[in-house]
Amino acid sequence: MVATTQQDTGVDGGVGATALLVAAARAIETHRPDSLAQDDFAEHFVRAAPASAGWPTRLQDVPDGDANPLWGRFARYFGLRTRVLDDFVLQAVHSAGARQVVLLGAGLDTRAFRLDWPTGSVVHEVDRAEVLAFKHEVLSAAAPTAKAARVPVPVDLRADWATALADSGFDSAAPSVWLAEGLLFYLPADAETSLIATVDRLSTPGSALAYEVKLEPDLMTYRDSPLYLATTQQIGIDLLDLFAKEPRPDSAGTLADTGWATSVHTPFEFTHRHGRGPLPEPNDALAGNRWVFAYKP
Repeated sequence: MVATTQQDTGVDGGVGATALLVAAARAIETHRPDSLAQDDFAEHFVRAAPASAGWPTRLQDVPDGDANPLWGRFARYFGLRTRVLDDFVLQAVHSAGARQVVLLGAGLDTRAFRLDWPTGSVVHEVDRAEVLAFKHEVLSAAAPTAKAARVPVPVDLRADWATALADSGFDSAAPSVWLAEGLLFYLPADAETSLIATVDRLSTPGSALAYEVKLEPDLMTYRDSPLYLATTQQIGIDLLDLFAKEPRPDSAGTLADTGWATSVHTPFEFTHRHGRGPLPEPNDALAGNRWVFAYKP
């Protein structure tokens, strides 16, 4: 495994640490007998970062297994989300002919290595330099071969990321597929509005966008939910401290007003579709989660 220092990873705390949480969940999903998504690189990230070195990467490492709100239900949620968004981006590039994909807040995403991309595909990974450097270090040791041209774009999304993306070779005159997985609810409302407007401006007809939002009018309603409590108690990540608290903009409505065809779904719809995944429960921290899919005709 890669030896790295915590201060160099960019994932040692705050929102950055949630990338490790998702990586651990993807590792657990990978080793399930009924796996929804495969990510053979996820475990390498978990083991390489001091903050997560002791976290489980297989469900059998969790004493209460699927009954554990964090490593059971929440990890399965991330596994389902991974599968659904994998399907989205592949369907978009194959059906619309788009060959450039942009991962906004890419974190430890390994789709450039995992998915079977059409010839000529380019994956732009936009995230902070420290996170991308940690990813590069870990992947260099694992020595995988990317199945698409992978272009890291080291920039903070609070800065002028559109210029950085253009400088990386992104062509705003060509169709593109955008993915903001587990990103927007950490951003202030005005930052979400700006990001959506920028994606719209940079997208030609034939482009597609998928992102995740939370619709609760008051996030603190679920402060004592088993999922949030377990995440805080077991790995020290208080998600509610990281989420932006102000009312969220209606980004799906904004996209529809500018000509995009949009649809909004609960994760539980895909649980039923795939026959596995989280279902609603009382005091449910996932109750307000929505997955939005948008296409620009």
